[in-house]
Amino acid sequence: MPGLQDDAVTPEIVRSDVVFDGRVWDIRRDTFLLEGEKITREYMDHTGAVAILALDERERVLLIKQYRHPVRMRDWELPAGLLDIHGEAPLLAAQRELAEEADLVAETWDLLTEFMTSPGGSNEVLRVYLARGVSAAPEAFARTEEEAGIELRWVPLDDVVDAVLSRDLQNSILAIAALSAAAGRSRGWSTLGDPNAPWPRHPLERR
Repeated sequence: MPGLQDDAVTPEIVRSDVVFDGRVWDIRRDTFLLEGEKITREYMDHTGAVAILALDERERVLLIKQYRHPVRMRDWELPAGLLDIHGEAPLLAAQRELAEEADLVAETWDLLTEFMTSPGGSNEVLRVYLARGVSAAPEAFARTEEEAGIELRWVPLDDVVDAVLSRDLQNSILAIAALSAAAGRSRGWSTLGDPNAPWPRHPLERR
């Protein structure tokens, strides 16, 4: 039986317009041809993002809590950030975000997982790195806006998985990353990938 895999498709784009130019991301309207039919869809045109599951020698995960206005909650998350610096490699972005949000650096980086956050309404794709050999960064960063009130906590991976399965933690990036890490650990980390691997499924790579 062949393996399961998503297929990339390149429909003919008849028209593409930015209908809302946002501060962080835009809303784009595309008209395209699919199976001989002309279809129009609006979606969030996203830069893509990276996240970091930092794991210490006691198999504890670094969690951060910060305010998220759309859901009016301070939720537990992983350090993460947008790929909004032109030309910055995803791994470098992840290393920068770990330093900026948690004042940490790591010796070892591996590709943990990749996923599409909401493919029916956004082209956002997200790459999660596993960071180990963690230590304090040379300097602390000044944080502003939502990040000014960040709370840090080291939590055993198994406890994070339990909280996800009991629906007490509902941040999607955290949930997918924690379950992927638990599954990867159970397989001797054989599922990890090259942190510098190409990312052909990123929409910007296919334009």
